[in-house]
Amino acid sequence: MHSYTTELILIRITGEDRPGLTASITEILAKYDATILDIGQADIHNTLSLGILCKTEEKHSGFIMKELLFKASSLGITIRFYPISAEEYEDWVQMQGKNRYILTVLGRKLSAHQISATTRILAEQGVNIDAIKRLTGRIPLNEQDSRTRACIEFSVRGTPKDRIGMQEKLMKLANELQMDFSFQEDNMYRRMRRLICFDMDSTLIETEVIDELAMRAGVGEQVKEITERAMRGEIDFIESFRERVALLKGLDVSVMQEIAEQLPITEGVERLMYVLKKYGYKIAILSGGFTYFGKHLQQKFGIDYVYANELEIEDGKLTGRYLGDVVDGKRKAELLQLIAQVEKVDIAQTIAVGDGANDLPMLGIAGLGIAFHAKPKVVANAKQSINTIGLDGVLYFLGFKDSYLNI
Repeated sequence: MHSYTTELILIRITGEDRPGLTASITEILAKYDATILDIGQADIHNTLSLGILCKTEEKHSGFIMKELLFKASSLGITIRFYPISAEEYEDWVQMQGKNRYILTVLGRKLSAHQISATTRILAEQGVNIDAIKRLTGRIPLNEQDSRTRACIEFSVRGTPKDRIGMQEKLMKLANELQMDFSFQEDNMYRRMRRLICFDMDSTLIETEVIDELAMRAGVGEQVKEITERAMRGEIDFIESFRERVALLKGLDVSVMQEIAEQLPITEGVERLMYVLKKYGYKIAILSGGFTYFGKHLQQKFGIDYVYANELEIEDGKLTGRYLGDVVDGKRKAELLQLIAQVEKVDIAQTIAVGDGANDLPMLGIAGLGIAFHAKPKVVANAKQSINTIGLDGVLYFLGFKDSYLNI
């Protein structure tokens, strides 16, 4: 029986990318029956960076390196070899068990300053960046386009020294540098989200419908003031709701149809809904607003569930009362759990998106809770927020790349 000494070699290849390059390199390794222990590749602006960690018998290593150097010369690429000790390899193996996270950074555009400040926070927390990829399409050089968006995803390994402190620093940074971020555990639930629940007013639409109704009823300022106090969490939502609905007494039902037909849809909603439907997500509206408008959006976008408040109507006019229980913050969280049960979806596979204080309970229990252009109290209590771009920013937090979407 022969016992051969083995060697571990890290091979690094850089140069202009072209079809068949990886095949050419690995064919040489195959010829000498090398075992590939790790492989990774990145391609930036048609420049390839390929790394291969392989194990081979010591008697073959010289031939492998010689043949690879000849191949590199003929392909016009650069190749480097690094011997790896058994101890270094074991240290690398030990890292495999560490926690993995995904940090997504999002904005209209991303500067070196933003990336530098973000990655500095990761370094301070003692976590390592394994991979970086861009999720958005090619960024136009013309910065006048107001709807541009830029998103970079960092794959991170390790355990943050202070997860809460890190979250606070990222929040502060996002506010100072006009960007958004999401920091999520990289587990199977993250890759298999199945149910998404939206607030309606000031989330799917760029208005509070009750304010629109109040303006038509001539009580706009009174209602707006109560709405803002409720959204800031200064007064109980149910009490504020009762007060506001009472002020709408006598308004003609035809006004509701007028408003519904002219609802200002939030930037990115059409794209977001198209993609969510295409990839099989169940979609719900859980709103402290009104069913009438929720149903209108349901028909427009093919939404699966709508839970909101029903206004009482008599003789074609609003009575100033409502029917049934008010959908408040507590009820939104209950409904999210209920729909998840009906759809046989684990709570960790759910997403909630909203802007007001009454959305915090559902943002808190969802697997991924996202504050969208939200009030300061909501942003402070949410783990993820989007303030810089439209609602389709949610897609990047789910890991979608523009190139997957083909739109």
